[in-house]
Amino acid sequence: MIEKTALNSGWTLSCNDTGRSGLPAAIAATVPGCVHLDLLANRLIPDPYIDVNEITNDWIGKTDWTYCCRFEAVPDDGKVWEFVFDGLDTIAVISLNGEEIGRTFNMHRTYRFDVSALLKASANELTVTFRSAYAYGAEMEKHYGYRPNNYPGPGNLMRKMACNFGWDWGPTLVTAGLWKPVRLESWDRARLAETRVSATLAGGDGLVKVHATLARHGDKAACSLVAEIGGVTKTVAIGADEDEIAFELTLPSPQLWWPHHLGAQPLYPMTLKLIDDASGDLLDAYERELGFRSLRLDTSADEHGSAFTFVINDVPLFICGANWIPDDCFPPRVTTERYAARIEEAKAANIHMLRVWGGGIFETDEFYQACDRMGMLVWQDFLFACAAYPEEEPLRSEVEAEVRDNVVRLMPHASLILWNGNNENIWGFDEWGWRPIIKAGESWGLGYYLDLLPRLSAELDPDRPYYPGSPYSGSMEIEPNADAHGCKHIWDVWNDVGYEVYRNYIPRFCSEFGWQAPAAWATIEESVHDQPLTPQSNGVFHHQKATEGNDKLIRGLAGHLPEPQTMDDWHFATQLNQARAIRFGVEHMRSHRDICKGAVVWQFNDCWPVTSWAALDSAGRRKPLWYALKAAYDPRLLTIQPRGNGLAAVAVNERTLFWRAKISGKRVRLDGTVLAEFEFWRLLCDRFEAKEFPLPGDIITPDLPKDEVVVVQMLDRRAFHYFVEDIDLALSVPRLAIDIASIEGGFAVKVTAQNFLKDLCLMADRLDPDAVVDSMLVTLLPGESHVFAVKTTKEIVAEDITIGTVLRSANDLVAGSR
Repeated sequence: MIEKTALNSGWTLSCNDTGRSGLPAAIAATVPGCVHLDLLANRLIPDPYIDVNEITNDWIGKTDWTYCCRFEAVPDDGKVWEFVFDGLDTIAVISLNGEEIGRTFNMHRTYRFDVSALLKASANELTVTFRSAYAYGAEMEKHYGYRPNNYPGPGNLMRKMACNFGWDWGPTLVTAGLWKPVRLESWDRARLAETRVSATLAGGDGLVKVHATLARHGDKAACSLVAEIGGVTKTVAIGADEDEIAFELTLPSPQLWWPHHLGAQPLYPMTLKLIDDASGDLLDAYERELGFRSLRLDTSADEHGSAFTFVINDVPLFICGANWIPDDCFPPRVTTERYAARIEEAKAANIHMLRVWGGGIFETDEFYQACDRMGMLVWQDFLFACAAYPEEEPLRSEVEAEVRDNVVRLMPHASLILWNGNNENIWGFDEWGWRPIIKAGESWGLGYYLDLLPRLSAELDPDRPYYPGSPYSGSMEIEPNADAHGCKHIWDVWNDVGYEVYRNYIPRFCSEFGWQAPAAWATIEESVHDQPLTPQSNGVFHHQKATEGNDKLIRGLAGHLPEPQTMDDWHFATQLNQARAIRFGVEHMRSHRDICKGAVVWQFNDCWPVTSWAALDSAGRRKPLWYALKAAYDPRLLTIQPRGNGLAAVAVNERTLFWRAKISGKRVRLDGTVLAEFEFWRLLCDRFEAKEFPLPGDIITPDLPKDEVVVVQMLDRRAFHYFVEDIDLALSVPRLAIDIASIEGGFAVKVTAQNFLKDLCLMADRLDPDAVVDSMLVTLLPGESHVFAVKTTKEIVAEDITIGTVLRSANDLVAGSR
């Protein structure tokens, strides 16, 4: 059996810039880790997430660094001894006992080096010297020539996490280091060099496909590969002259794996054991958990253009999704527990797909394992984003090796449903002014997206769909961001116009759209120490990376909410507007379920404390957007939408059972007086259907628009329609009663409205930075009550629930501005 010795301790770090004073000759280092984390742990730099400290750390990415580890070994001449590096970031020279054993140029690959001839039977010294990515990038620009890039730095000229060099939500923190584990392995006779496993359905049975390649050492021996899953065992002989084998294994009638909103996620442990036939020795083993489901991406032509529909277990889905970025600028800091917590938060927000975005990383195994177990679908970009990429050597070979590594690693995961070629690069070439910059005949990445990547995907993982890009319309003959074909990004809404423009589009699938807002108040206070805090104070402004981002936040309020005059109001108004904008867009798209089959909001998470498009900030705190997504992505949604010259209540059902219930509605004054009402005995919305119910004329025709609201109810789902925006709505100063009671794990805060309260929010982090509230954005008619459940260890009394700080609503924004 392969023996594996982790080399995760005893490391030191040294700076190779002799002109850099104030650093020890040897700095205690952690592996897995990176230079920034080691300097931070040894108190040699200020925390780059705090205030404007990011800019004081620029020198780190422009410097060369060396990691060193001394270890003991007892090599055996009859075995192969190899160093395995799961992740090296990025340009590295590796030496053992003073002899160079390899060079690396790719953060996204696993490297293996044979050191059998160099390993000593005593003390050994392993060194890894990392070159500055900036210095290497300058060389590569001379080699390839300039290629357009929407963001700073040479991320498109090397295989490194592109957002390291800064993005419109992320800082410039250019890392180096051993970011994944390193180990010393020893083996003899044979090992599994590459193991490809996929799980699909063949009728009602599970079909496991295995393709294994062996590495051999010494005299070749006959072996057997024994596969076992769900009580089914198959033994396949591998002759002494064979290094490759492929076979299939059938599991009768397995339980189906489903995304979490539709069913369970049964996973079947599978083992492969490589056995020496002569001795019976176990030489190597492979273990995975497999889920069985069918999968296809329907892109067929139809009366609307061409579809973009994920079909799982023969069910065409509407995807309720969010984009996922690296959860930390320093990925080694993201633990298994943190991955699980983040994905649980996504699941709780009724998200059932995360798109792993192409400017980051292929996530660690723990991410995909958590998605498998929680029923969270994964769309995986290949790592190309917002830039033109050379297709010449040496980059091309690095891309191919990286894709082979990661497709083989990730293909067993039931949660993974798409390989996507790139993020916005075909769109960028077509519409962002790249054409005149890229010389005739010069490569820019298209050969990757239309040739290399689909070929590798088809060779390695033929049972999973590949799509060339996001956005992409299925053909280079159609503009890439068309409504009627493929997947679309909607960014003019945030950048140029109001969120009401979302209704101008009915895409086949929207894989990016978003609206900004600041992080939770507690997160801002933890990361920025400006006195006073204002939207334009140095620290707050530095933690806003989008071009004219603060201006767009204010411009986006225009026509909806009054311009805020205080920091508290700015914080809440922009958060509220973000939540409303995205809920508005999602409900519109879901109401057109017959045409549109997916909404993937930008973005779910953050990598540092920042004003961004995220629903969950970097501290894991929920912004109001999180609660808006939970409501808008509810598998049973009731929404009011314009249809023709009128309004319709639209019931949208993503459950497996039909939704049949009385639907009722009324037009009321804000004081609660009923002006018109209706009741329809039973509305039937079948599963996977959007059903429209035209609202009667007396319901949708107001007497005094600024003082009226339409309320429609279907069981416990409720939808509102306003005839004017809040800035013109007759909202009055909140009048309410508050009662508090202890509950397990915290407190129940009951709020009873004495006047109409719109989008009531309890900002739990203003009570306790660790508190979490179960609900938000609650609208109450006069006399109605709502109970907020607050998880906290802090004692809370009614006097703590201050209106305008802890308890916020559109009322105090609008009435307070008059």
